[in-house]
Amino acid sequence: MYQERSSRLDGAVVWTRTAGGGDGPVHPVLPDGCMDLLWNGGRLLVAGPDTTAHTPDGGAGTLWAGLRFAPGAAPAFFGVPARELRDRRVELADLWGAATARRLAERVAEAAGPAAGLEAVALARAARTPPPDPLLARVVGHLDAGGTVAAAADAAGLGARQLHRRSLDAFGYGPKTLARILRLQRALTLVRRDVPYAEAALAAGCADQAHLAREMRALAGITLSAYAASAKRETPMPSGSSTTA
Repeated sequence: MYQERSSRLDGAVVWTRTAGGGDGPVHPVLPDGCMDLLWNGGRLLVAGPDTTAHTPDGGAGTLWAGLRFAPGAAPAFFGVPARELRDRRVELADLWGAATARRLAERVAEAAGPAAGLEAVALARAARTPPPDPLLARVVGHLDAGGTVAAAADAAGLGARQLHRRSLDAFGYGPKTLARILRLQRALTLVRRDVPYAEAALAAGCADQAHLAREMRALAGITLSAYAASAKRETPMPSGSSTTA
C-alpha cells in the first residue's frame, strides 16, 4: 500500500509505503528528478536522484516513510551536491553526523507517526537552511512544460556550460537527462489515466509511441505494458526515489 499527500514544506510530498505488504509484488521506483528523506525501522536515510529504476528493499509488511523534495530543492537542505548522491541510498548520519541523526530519529519516533515526524523534522531544518536556487526552479518549470534545454538556459540567464554544471549540483545529472526524466513522468501520468500509449507519447513530447517505449526501457528498465499492469495493481504508483535504502 502506497499513500502520499502534499507536505507543508513547499513543493514536497509526504508518503508511506508498506513493501510487499499483501498488495502484490514490490514495484520498481522510477526516476523522477527528486531526492527523499527516508525513515525505516528507526533509521534515517537519504535517497539520491535516480537515473534508472530502483527496486525497494524489505520483506512483507516493511514500512517505509519519506519526504520527497521537488527537483533541485534537496541539495540545499542536505548540504550535499546532488551529483554526490546520484543512484545512492546513504545513512543521514553520513551527511549530518551520528549525533544529529540519532537525535532526529528520536524526534521522529516520538511523533504520531513516522511520516508526520519526518515532516516536522524537515520543516524545522528548512527554517534554518538557505532556500534552493530560484534559477534552477525556473529551469525545472521550463523543462517540465516541455521546453528545450536552450530555452530553459535562456530563461535562467545561464550559458550552456553554467547550466550543466549547476544542474549536476542541483539535480544530480545534466539538464538533458532531467528533461528526459520529466518527459517520461508526464507520459506515465497519462498512462495511469488509461490514455492510449501513442496519445500519451505525443502529449508528453515524444516523437511517437516507439520513442516513448525506448525511453521507458532506457530509464525504467521495463516496458510500457508492464508498467501499466503494475499501475493498475497499485494506485497511486510510486515514482522517482520514493522508497528504500
